[in-house]
Formats: sequence, C-alpha cells, structure tokens
Amino acid sequence: MKIVYMGTPDYAVLPLEALLNGPYEVKCVLTQPDRPKGRGYEVCMSPVKKTAVRHGVPVLQPVKMKDPDLIRQLESFDADYFIVAAYGRILPTEILDIPAKGCINIHASLLPAYRGAAPIQWAILDGQKESGITTMKMDAGVDTGDILRQYRIPIREDETGGSLFDRLRELGAKALLDTLTGLEKGEIHPVKQGEPSTGYAKMLTREMGNIDWDRNPEEIERSVRALDPWPGCYTFLNGRQLKILRSHVVSGSGEEKEPGIILKAQENDLWVKTGFGGILSIDAIQPEGKKKMETASFLRGAHIVSGDYLRRDK
Repeated sequence: MKIVYMGTPDYAVLPLEALLNGPYEVKCVLTQPDRPKGRGYEVCMSPVKKTAVRHGVPVLQPVKMKDPDLIRQLESFDADYFIVAAYGRILPTEILDIPAKGCINIHASLLPAYRGAAPIQWAILDGQKESGITTMKMDAGVDTGDILRQYRIPIREDETGGSLFDRLRELGAKALLDTLTGLEKGEIHPVKQGEPSTGYAKMLTREMGNIDWDRNPEEIERSVRALDPWPGCYTFLNGRQLKILRSHVVSGSGEEKEPGIILKAQENDLWVKTGFGGILSIDAIQPEGKKKMETASFLRGAHIVSGDYLRRDK
C-alpha cells in the first residue's frame, strides 16, 4: 500500500512511525516549512520532518497548496491514501482528489464534537468526561468528512492538556493502523457526521492563559489543566507574573470579598476568591524568573498576606 503522509507536530510523529514500521510504502512526507524557534530564533525542522529525514523518506514543504508543481509531484506517487495528522494546512479539492482510495485524517476528538485546531484542550476546558480519536475520510470542509472509526478514552480528573495530548497521540497511531486494516478487509462503512454538539475548537492564544478571577473556580481550575503546558495560566501580583501550575477548588464561600483577593496565605495554603462566591487553592506556582515550586515553598520566601490582590495586568 502506497501512502503520502502529511503532518507537522509531535502529535503526528507516532502515526508516521507506525506506518514506517508496518507493511506500508511511505512515498513522501509533507510538513510545514522550517521556522525559527526559541530565544535565538534558530530555524528548526518540524518533528515530522525530523522523523522522515531519519528514515530517509523524501520531504516536501510547500508554501502554496495549489501550486501546479506540487500537484504534479503528488500525482506521480500513485498513492492509495493520503494520511493527514495535524498538518496545519487545508487541502484543496485538487489534492483531495488525487489518491486512489481517498484521504484519511486522524483527528483528536470524537467528531462531530470539537472540529478545529485545539480539540484536546477544549475538551478539558469544557469539562468533558471523555475524548478520543476519530479517523475520517476527508472532504472539502474542515473536519466534516465521513467517520471511519472512533476510539474513546476517559478524561481523568487531573488531566492536563499535555497528558491528554500524549495519550491521544499514542491512540492515534493504533487507530490509524486499525483503520487501514479495516478498510482493506472491507469491514469499515463510512458514516456521515451529524451536527456538532460543541463549539468550534479554535486555536489557543497566550491571552487565554490570563486568569479572569471573575469566573467560577471550576472553570479556572480546568483552564489551569487544559492550558498546560502552553500557553499556561498566569496572573500578576505586585506587578510580577505568577504562573499557576496546579490548583483545586475549595469548598466554602469567599463571602463578600472581591474576585482576585487572597483570602489565605499561610503554610501550604494560598486561597484566592473567585467569581460566584468560589475559592480556588493554588497548589503549585512559578514566580517570574524563578523555578517551578510547590506553594508551601513559595509562601516561605514571599511576602504575601491576606488582602493582597491577584490581577490580570501589572
């Protein structure tokens, strides 16, 4: 079976490796162009490109997906399937129509829920109890194609965006091989998607991590988990940024205090008043310019008292 693979980030590496280690002929890999990263803005290859280069697979990094030369190159591979996993580009009809058996996408949600760029984080943000992988036959829409198979996993109470990402990328590799086997055996019958029961999983921004203490404590706690490791949740105390790494909701009432006020700052406890009369306990923290630490260690070295405020800006 001849395959052209399209993907860019870490999420797309394990499915590619599964293909390379299986009875498949990966003719080419498409990935995003190399981009500068880090403080030194060093130009870096994507994780998928690194994997392809290591295995000696040809790599294409097109800037324009409708480039006639690109179309001709893709046609020359005579592929059975194009496999797409977090490539980061919308495929035009000219490309979708090339492979003999179609294009398959590995999407990190239970479609039609959470179509879009950040389904992993939005499932946690919204308090969902489960997530999963959908393999889908691609069409001209965004994550709207017919469902091939779905694979479910529970979302743990302490699940972070990072931990769910790791679990789903492993599941994605198994799901891809299972789907390809099922298709070749004629065991899979595509099912059309219904209407989505959730909002669109829009891309994350750094501003999303800026904690709004007017929200209820459950929402803030989910944000702390969902936006870990990026962009991370943060707030400001006395003009300096504090990254909130771990938290939990405290039962009880913050009385008539304003959201953002510190209700308790002693020993292991750093309690903050939130909206809707709630209280959030901050359990682990990273002060600006310092290492990550448990709250108890932070409080021993910080001069914080009840009545201080956590704010959305400096």
